[in-house]
Amino acid sequence: MSQRAQHSATLFSMFTFDREGFFMQRLLMSRLFATIALSIACVGVSAQTWPTKNIRIVLQFPPGGATDVVARILAQHLTTTLGQTVVVENKPGADGQIAAEYVMRSEPDGHTFFMASNTPMMQVPLLKKNPPYNPLTSFTPVALVGRYIFVMVANPKQPFKTYAELVAYGKANPGKLNFGSHSGVTQLMFSRMTKQNDLQMNLIPYKGEAPNVNDLLGGHVNFNLVSTISTVQHINEGKLAPIAIMLDKRLSILPDVPTFAEAGLPSLGAQTWAALFGPAKLPPEIANRMSAAVRAAIADPASRARIERQGFDLAGSTPAELNTFVAGQLKDWKQAFDDVGLKPE
Repeated sequence: MSQRAQHSATLFSMFTFDREGFFMQRLLMSRLFATIALSIACVGVSAQTWPTKNIRIVLQFPPGGATDVVARILAQHLTTTLGQTVVVENKPGADGQIAAEYVMRSEPDGHTFFMASNTPMMQVPLLKKNPPYNPLTSFTPVALVGRYIFVMVANPKQPFKTYAELVAYGKANPGKLNFGSHSGVTQLMFSRMTKQNDLQMNLIPYKGEAPNVNDLLGGHVNFNLVSTISTVQHINEGKLAPIAIMLDKRLSILPDVPTFAEAGLPSLGAQTWAALFGPAKLPPEIANRMSAAVRAAIADPASRARIERQGFDLAGSTPAELNTFVAGQLKDWKQAFDDVGLKPE
């Protein structure tokens, strides 16, 4: 073959290779764009047709506590509103971290939500050196449900009826008072009491409010700080003795129980609340629809009455409002923990 022929063959070979690469690249890009378009279309369809199956509301507490009671009442209303069964699933333990991580790793398809208290969203990320998640980025905010109303109660067989008598007894009997704790607010209260009154008490941890209350009724702990939802009936029946309620004013369903300020208890400096979150990357359309459904359930007179008569302060919010609320709460809870010397471990 002549030199000119070889040169022409080389050019043809290069052109043929480039042309094949060009068409292969176009084919791959076409498939990529088709996949992206299909993904976007699927997201749009899922948001429009959601929900397509049962919805799970995961809780950090075992059955029977305040969060469980509120969640089941809301689930009944949401089932009717959304046209799919809404079930409550309890995953207690590790200060709510087990439930939080379960939802965090769930598919963001709008069928798994986390009704969290402030404990897994504040205590876990603020008091761990290596936080397992970030409340502001690891989840999608949906709606603020409301705020817990806590009451300090004692077993009626205890030799104290007021906070002043409790402190006096604790100073006279160092190491003999057992305080049941199941959340961030109870741990914070324990730390404030011991620090401000120079008390030596024992912190008895529980996975949830229900077992904490049961042990108080059985006399295994001396006193605790629990929600009115779990205690009002026991107080009215004389099975528990109220010491003070964590409010600025007295509660209508417990009018004879003094407020923290009236009883001389220290202020916590942070709020106690429950809110609904989805996994990160939950489509905004689904988050907004679920948020609207929660607000409708809260506004429903029958549901609202069932919850409020047990002493739970209902709220409601948009996803954006909840995000702002959580950001502010992280600052407040960090300050509250710093004030009593609680540091990440």
